[in-house]
Amino acid sequence: MEFTEWIRGRTDEQLRALVSARPELITPVPAHLEGLASRAASPSAIARVLDRLDRFTLAVVETLAVREEPLSKDALRALIAAALAADDPDDAQAVNGKRGGKRARGADPEPALTAALDRLRELALLYGPDDTLHLGPGVRKVLDDPAGLGPSAADAFRHHAPEQLTEMADDVAPGTTGTGKERLAAALTDPAELIGSVSPEARAALDQLAWGPPTGRVPNARREVRIESARSPIEELLARGLLAATGEESVTLPREVALHLRGGRVHRGLLAVPPPLQGAARDQKLTDRTAAGQAFSFVRSVEELCERWSIEPPGVLRTGGLGVRDLKRASAELDVPEWVAALVIEVAHAAGLIAAGGGVDGEWLPTAGYDLWRVRSTADRWVTLAATWLHMDRVPGLVGDRDERDRPLNALHTDLRRSSAPGVRAATLGVLAAAPGLAPDRDAVLERLAWEQPRRRGPLRQQLTEFTLREAEQVGVTGLGALSAHGRLLAEGGDAAGALAPLLPEPVDHVLLQADLTAVAPGPLTSELNRWMTLTADVESKGGATVYRFSEQSIRRALDAGHGGEELVSMLARHSATPVPQALSYLVTDVARRHGRIRVGTASAYIRCDDPALLDQITADRRSAALRLRRLAPTVIASRSSRAALVDSLRAMGYAPVAESLDGDVIISQLESRRTEALTPARAMAPPNGLDPEVAAAAVRALRAGDAAHLSRREPADAPGGGVPRGPATATISALQEAIKQGVRVWIGYLDSQGNATSRILEPARMEGGYLTAYDETRAAVHRFALHRITGVAGL
Repeated sequence: MEFTEWIRGRTDEQLRALVSARPELITPVPAHLEGLASRAASPSAIARVLDRLDRFTLAVVETLAVREEPLSKDALRALIAAALAADDPDDAQAVNGKRGGKRARGADPEPALTAALDRLRELALLYGPDDTLHLGPGVRKVLDDPAGLGPSAADAFRHHAPEQLTEMADDVAPGTTGTGKERLAAALTDPAELIGSVSPEARAALDQLAWGPPTGRVPNARREVRIESARSPIEELLARGLLAATGEESVTLPREVALHLRGGRVHRGLLAVPPPLQGAARDQKLTDRTAAGQAFSFVRSVEELCERWSIEPPGVLRTGGLGVRDLKRASAELDVPEWVAALVIEVAHAAGLIAAGGGVDGEWLPTAGYDLWRVRSTADRWVTLAATWLHMDRVPGLVGDRDERDRPLNALHTDLRRSSAPGVRAATLGVLAAAPGLAPDRDAVLERLAWEQPRRRGPLRQQLTEFTLREAEQVGVTGLGALSAHGRLLAEGGDAAGALAPLLPEPVDHVLLQADLTAVAPGPLTSELNRWMTLTADVESKGGATVYRFSEQSIRRALDAGHGGEELVSMLARHSATPVPQALSYLVTDVARRHGRIRVGTASAYIRCDDPALLDQITADRRSAALRLRRLAPTVIASRSSRAALVDSLRAMGYAPVAESLDGDVIISQLESRRTEALTPARAMAPPNGLDPEVAAAAVRALRAGDAAHLSRREPADAPGGGVPRGPATATISALQEAIKQGVRVWIGYLDSQGNATSRILEPARMEGGYLTAYDETRAAVHRFALHRITGVAGL
C-alpha cells in the first residue's frame, strides 16, 4: 500500500493523534493530505520524531531497518525476544540488574512489542496492514548505522572498481556467475567459511567491530590485495570482503558479516520497560515543606538582588554580560555560592525583571516589570520565576566555563543559550515525577533518560541534566532531591501557586531592636518592611533570623533617599517589638543633625555652609589638598572637582554633605527607584502532550477539505452575490471562533493588498498570531488571512 493512500485512509481521530504527536507536520497546515504525507517523510521531520522514541521502540525501528521487507510480526517478535533474553555483562542496559532491576529473560515480549508497533503506526513511522510491517518512506535513510550495524555488502562495495570486485569474487566465490559485486554480496550472505579461514588476530579485529561502531581507520584502506598476497590481519579481511574500504583511511564492516558475528541478533541487550529508579525514600510532606522554604528563599534572593542593583547597578561589559567581580559581589551580598548567584541573576533576567539600560555605557537595572512582580503574592512570584527557569534556553550552570576560543563565559552573556536546555529540564522533571516520594540517584536519572531518549545522549545533555537536578533544588521545585507537589503541578501546568501558598511562612511586620545597634527579624519580613530595612541598615547575617546592623553610613543612605530623622525614628518605633534603644535614637538624631549642613553645588563644584568654622576645618584638613579648594567667601568654597566627586570625598573625610541644585534646593537621591525598559520574558514551551485538541481537530478538518478538492480537482466555488459581509471586529472574531469549533463554512469579506473588498467562502481551521488559517473554497486551496483585513462574517 502506498504511504500517501495509507495516510488518506486514516480516521480523523488517528490523524488528530498524528498531528498532536508531531505538531511540526502542520506548521503551517499543508494544503492536502498528500502534502502531509510528503512532509511526514521528510528527513528533518523523521529525525525529530525518532528523537522522541524510547530505547525499546527505537530498537523495533532499527530491527525493521536492518532487515529486508516485508518482515512478519513473528520474525520481529523472535528478534526482539532474543535481545530481551540476552545477558551481556558489558552492556549498559544489561547490567541494570546490578542496580536492583530484573532482566526480562524468557519474558513474553508481546505486550511491549504490540504497544511499540501501535505507537509507531500512530506516528506514521510504520504503515500498511496490521499483518505486514513496512517502515515509513525515508526512515532508513535517516538512521545512521542502526543498532551499530554498517551498510549492506551491496552498498559497502558500491565505490570499488569493477575489476577489483571481480578479483575478490573470484577468490571468495569461484565458479559463480554475475557481476563482481553481485557474486561478492551473495558470498557474504553466509560468511561463516570466510570468517573461519582468517587468523585469530583478524578474527579479533572483526569482534571489535561486531557490536559497533562498524567503522575503523587503517592506512591505505583502498589497497588492492588478494588472498594469497595478504600479509597482515587487515589485509586478510580486505581480501575476503569481510571489510570494505569506504575512504582512503576508513573501512566498514558489512552488515551481513556483523549479523553473523552477533549470532543473528540485532541488539546486544534490551529492556522492554524503563530501568527502575534507585535512590532514597522521602516523606512527601517533608519534601514539600523543604521545597517551599527554598522557594521562599529564592524569591527573596531575586527581590534583594533587584533592590541592590537599583541602588548600585553593575556595568554591562563591552562584550555583553556581567563582570566576574560583579558576580562575586552579588554572591557575597546574597550570601550564596557564585553558581547560585548566577542562577538568581539569569532567572531574573529571563523573567524580564532586570535588563541592560542606563545610557551609553550600560548598566544592569531592574525593569518596570519588577515593580509589578514585587506587589504580587509570594506564591505567584515564585511561579513566575520557576516557570521561567523551566522554559528558558539559558544555562546558568555554564557560568565560569570557557568557550571554544578559551574565553570565559560570563553571566548574562548571549553565549549561555542552549536550545536543548528546556527539553532536558522537562524530561528530568518527568523522571522525578515517575517516582513520587523518591530522591533518585544521579546515575539512575541519567540511565532512565538514556532509555527514554537514546538519540539525545551526549556530554552536553548529561551536563544539562546535572545542572537541572541541582538548580531544581535551589529554585524550590524539589526538596531533599524528590519532586515536590507544587513542582509537579508546575511541570504539568496546574495550580502550583495554590499548592505552595499554604506551605510558605507568614511574613512578619516587626523586628527586635537591640542595644548594640542591631535589629533581629524573627522571620521573613513583609516586602515593604524588607525594602525599608535593606535601605536603612546593612544585613549582617542570615539564617533562621536575619540580623541587620545600623551604622552612620546606612542611616545617611536613608537620609539621602529623602527620609527625615524624625521619620526614621518613628518608623523604627512603629515596627519594633521592643523599645527603640537610646543609642540607636542618638545615632539617627546625630547623623540627621549633621546631614546637609554642608552643601555641594556646581562651580565645577562648590561647598556652602553657614558655619565658617566648619569650612575652616575642611580647608585645613590635609586630605582636602587633592580637591583644590578655594575660599570664595566666609561661607563658600569652590572646587575644580565634580559635584559627585566632591560629595564622595567629603563623606570619606567624615563629613555629611548633601548635593544641591543650581536653585539651591537639596537634591534627593532616589537611588532605589532607577528602572530601565522591560524585556520580553522567556516564552513558554509547547505543552509536552502536543497540540491543543481544538487546534488539532481544526487542522484535520482543513486537511480533509483541501484533500477533497485536490482529488476532485473541482472548480473554485462562486461566492454569494450582493455586498460583502461587514461587521464589528469583535463580532467577526467571535463568529470565526465559533465556526472553527463547529467545523462549518462561513462567508467573509476580505480586503486585498490594494484595499479592494473581495468575497470568500472559507472552512476555518485555526486562528493564532493575528491570522486565520482556512480552506478557501473560492480559490480551492488552504490560505492564511490577516484578521484585520476581514470586514465581516456571515453564515451559509
